[in-house]
Amino acid sequence: MTAQSLPIAEPADVRRAAGRLVRADRVAFAAVVVTSCAAAAAGLLAPWLVGQIVNEVQAGSGVAAIDRWGLLVVVAAVAQFAIGYVARYLGYRFGERTSARLREQLTDRLMRLPARTVERAGAGDLTARATTDAGLVAFVLRDAAPEVLFALIQALIILIAVFLLSPLLGLVSVVALLAIPLVLRWYLRRARPAYLAESAANAEVADVLATTAAGARTVEALGLQQRRNDACTDAVSVARTAMLKTLRLRTVFFPTVDTSSALAVGAVFCVGGLLHLDQVISLGTVVAATLYLRQLSSPIDTILLWVETLQSSLASFARVEGLASQTRPVIAETATPVDERIVVADVCYAYDDTDVLHGVSLDVEPGEQLAVVGASGAGKTTLGRLIAGIDRPREGSVTVGGAVIADLPPERLREHVLLVTQEHHVFADPLRDNLAIAAPDASDDDLRAALRVVGADWVDELPDTLDTDLADHPLSGAQAQHIALARVLLANPHTLVLDEATALLDPNAARHTERALAATVKGRTVIAVAHRLHTARDADRIAVMDDGRITELGSHQELSEADGAYAALWRTWQGGQ
Repeated sequence: MTAQSLPIAEPADVRRAAGRLVRADRVAFAAVVVTSCAAAAAGLLAPWLVGQIVNEVQAGSGVAAIDRWGLLVVVAAVAQFAIGYVARYLGYRFGERTSARLREQLTDRLMRLPARTVERAGAGDLTARATTDAGLVAFVLRDAAPEVLFALIQALIILIAVFLLSPLLGLVSVVALLAIPLVLRWYLRRARPAYLAESAANAEVADVLATTAAGARTVEALGLQQRRNDACTDAVSVARTAMLKTLRLRTVFFPTVDTSSALAVGAVFCVGGLLHLDQVISLGTVVAATLYLRQLSSPIDTILLWVETLQSSLASFARVEGLASQTRPVIAETATPVDERIVVADVCYAYDDTDVLHGVSLDVEPGEQLAVVGASGAGKTTLGRLIAGIDRPREGSVTVGGAVIADLPPERLREHVLLVTQEHHVFADPLRDNLAIAAPDASDDDLRAALRVVGADWVDELPDTLDTDLADHPLSGAQAQHIALARVLLANPHTLVLDEATALLDPNAARHTERALAATVKGRTVIAVAHRLHTARDADRIAVMDDGRITELGSHQELSEADGAYAALWRTWQGGQ
């Protein structure tokens, strides 16, 4: 099954998400805006005061008067620094809190992603969104956003100040700066798709590298090195092309903005000088306006410094926010299971619009042990995932005690049904922590008892037993399965769905573990998906699946006497022993 890219949020969704983050800390955001405005306003005083000094000198005023104006310049500069420091401090605090809030939101969404979505998405895509993209957005919220917000407010107030000094000079400066909004519009229209393409290309590189590393043994065994090298080269080539495209955008945008800023200063200085010669405005006004526009270069430089990062972060934010549409919704429980009976009613399920289950119905009584057998691709695993509430049927229903399994909140669902597959994860943490995730309140005696039941005698040989850090002591596949089965016992659900749960154990160990597990869950429901037909022989009933349908249902003896598909499988199994 090929990896499918996760969706990307639309611009409107990104704006709404940003608005929600701001509203979550609206008081702090308002304080940032107010102090930024105050700092920008304080910054306007110094150029105006310098203009007044020029006028005083031109008028032949004494040194004392000029000194007073000079002292006010110093006071204004100190005030601007102090208020600017407070504004940036508040901005960083707001950004840090918002960044933390975003990461908490992302963690919650990742935990609520349906298992099928995680499985079908490329490892590189999901990893890139949870690490690179989330990290970039958090960095921008914490560092770039306060600086850019302060710069935008400062630039706006400077332009207003020029207009207040002289509307004519203000008009000249706006005309000279007109190229900036035009090139900005040109840039923004092309930047979002370009940066999204760059992020996707980088994710593809990560995915190709991750899958190649994960399948290194297969690559070496089948001699696929050149093919994987070609795949990596192609992915890197696409990423390079995407990066060059964003680079070309910047080579147009940045020089245009720099040129426009310099042109505005020169235009105001020249036009102001001519107006002064005609005695329309004072020399101090010309000096103040020129200094204002020269001062404008600082916020523009700040915005230019961060604009690339801002565009990258917006693309990353769209990728992070795209996970919202894939998360399992928090559904209010519409029903509470009244018993432990599991009913599969006329269920159909499809992969890529192709049904793999066709009208499957099954009634499993509490405490029953049911084996599901059949050839590979018959639909056994899919049925087990539906019963475990991981997937939702396209048609029909799967219920436990009358409640739809897929609608139960995860914490309630695992109290009723638990799926154990061939694949399980052992965290790089102490063994005790790896077991306690299934039962946080379990004592060490409970943990050791669960390990004994599944036959994990190797635990006693670990240097620190339960305190052994598994990052320093990698486990074999069979040992990892022991931990998975011990977690099942500790979680203690009333129904277990075992999908080849002992596949990596040798036949003797597997049979011992299955019997130990069955003894432990006596009185509970066990649905075992397996190719080892001794499991089927020991079950209360056997469901035989073929091409997405249950073709036979009965006990081992009944199906053997019926001489159908199961009887043929059993004879083949016995012949292979």
